[in-house]
Order: sequence, then structure tokens, then C-alpha cells
Amino acid sequence: METRILQPSDLSAATAAEHLRAGALVALPTETVYGLGADGLNPDAVARIFAAKGRPQDNPLILHIADPAQMELFCNDIPESAWRLAEAFWPGPLTMVLPAKEIVPKCTTAGLPTVAVRCPDCAITRQIIRLAGVPVAAPSANLSGKPSTTTAQHVYHDHAGNIPLIIDGGPCRVGVESTIVDLTENPPRLLRPGGITPEQLTEVLGQLTVDKAVTAQIDNDTVVKAPGMKYRHYAPQCQVIIVSGSTQAAAKYMENHFAPGDRVLCFEEELSAFAPFAPLSYGCQADTNTLSAGLFAALRILDDPSIGKVYARCPEGGGIAYAVQNRLKKAAAFQVVNPEDTL
Repeated sequence: METRILQPSDLSAATAAEHLRAGALVALPTETVYGLGADGLNPDAVARIFAAKGRPQDNPLILHIADPAQMELFCNDIPESAWRLAEAFWPGPLTMVLPAKEIVPKCTTAGLPTVAVRCPDCAITRQIIRLAGVPVAAPSANLSGKPSTTTAQHVYHDHAGNIPLIIDGGPCRVGVESTIVDLTENPPRLLRPGGITPEQLTEVLGQLTVDKAVTAQIDNDTVVKAPGMKYRHYAPQCQVIIVSGSTQAAAKYMENHFAPGDRVLCFEEELSAFAPFAPLSYGCQADTNTLSAGLFAALRILDDPSIGKVYARCPEGGGIAYAVQNRLKKAAAFQVVNPEDTL
């Protein structure tokens, strides 16, 4: 199969919509990451997503819609809080978990009575959804467990010859997957952090609990309501270890543990401190938006069989840094060392 990469246009939108209606897979840009999209109401098409990614069948998919009003087509018992969140953050990097209508196939929801929905902040993708006339089920377009795709070239690397079409919307602005909040619970529960921060959600919702999967590894037999909550995710094939604490303490740790073939993933401000340890910057500590946008591109560079271990520096605090922490800790299977504990 030839995989074509097309730039956004009315013609490419129409072509993508035609492929989706025919049950084919199309890689679509969003502000978060590139998604591997299919007609979310077509079980055969949805099955192709799982096969192409090597994705576990118990990992739910997100339905992408063209505008907030389409929630009513696929969700039951929509609470008033969902409409307030949609008004505040849609189109944008927020996914809401709501009761699913029967029209949504169980393969899309991983057999659950709930469905995750979001309206992406990407004009070409919303145009494609409107033209297709169906919601688009789309997980991140990486092979399952690998670092997510934030450029069309990343998608081509993983799926060339296996999907017919990639729409190239350029590098993703946010760079990590959408925030997911479960509105079937009271108070609402944060299932995955992302571009909409816990602080922003709390301003609208008043109260917010945080699921254990955000901060710790959960068992693989746990039933989850949203993607990205279990299994080792976002990871290069080598072992990732997060080294916390000050730059000076981390550099001292490297002196004692770094081996030939290892790499360091760090902030741009730390490149000189880690110069002896093959450092790779993924953004500026002073601007956590750059860390979010650059994380997966850096992890894909480090997805190299010649690399032994990756020692990663992780931002602290809230806001978008909270989402970066989550992705890095998932990549590291929550293995964190603090050299300052032994000083």
C-alpha cells in the first residue's frame, strides 16, 4: 500500500473524509498529537486501528467530534458541567468521559458503558470530521507503547505502507495527549493530565479528584475508562530513569552511574552541566510549554537500540508541567531516583 502525505486543503479534506467513510485509516493532525483515525461507528474500521497500532483491546478510544453539539449524538445524560467545560475549552485539548449511547460500538469503548469525546483545536481535522459525517475514533498514531507522534514524519516512520493517507498539519502545538476528565463521577475525576491543566479544570468544576493512574503504575488487569491509564506508555525501547533533585546533584549522580551508550534527556538550561553525558534537550525549564511540545520528538530520537539507559530530567510543579511529569513517569514505569536523598 502506498502511503500518501497531503497538505491541508479542501481537496485533501475531501479525500480524507472519503477514506474514512470507506472504512480506511487516516492519520490526522491535532493540537495535541497526531491521531490514527477511523469511523468510530464502524466496528471493522475501529478494529483496523487496534491491528495497526498493536493496541490492547481493553484500551478505550476517543471519539473526535466537529463541534460540541455533537456530544448529544453519542452521549447520554450529559451533565451541565460538560457544557461549561465545552464552552471554556473546546475546541481544545480536553476529553470528557460520559455515558455512551447505544450507537457507539463496544469496540470503541472497550466494552464500557462510557465513551470519551473531544473536539480538537485543528481546523482541517474538524473539517474532515464534518465532511465524513461520522465521529472519528483516533488514538495517538504511534505504535502501541512507543513515543507518540507529533509530526507527519513520525507517523510515516511507524505506518508507511500500512495506511493510505496522512494529513500533514505541521508539528503539534501542545505535544502531549489531551487532558481526560471523567464526568460520570461526583466530583469529576482527572484520568490523564494534558494541555488543559488541573488548575483550569478546578476553576470550572469547583472540585476535582485525581485518579491513581496519573501518579503511579496500576495493575494491567484494572478496568480503565480512558486511554493512557495503564501499561508502559510513551517509551523508547531502552530503560528510562528519572533523576530528580538539583542540577548539581543530578550531574554528580551521572558521574557515578553513566555508562558508554547511555544518554541524558534534560532541560536546555542544563546542557552545559551534562555535557560529558551525551545530553539531549527537549525544551526550556523556564518555559514548560516547550517541554510539552518537545518531549515526544526527543523520546523518538532516543528510541534507538544502541542506547543503554536514558537518564531523564523532569519538571516539577503544576500546569502543563504536570502533564509532562505524567508522560515521563509513564515512559520510566515510574522509576525515579533522587540523588539528594543520599547526600
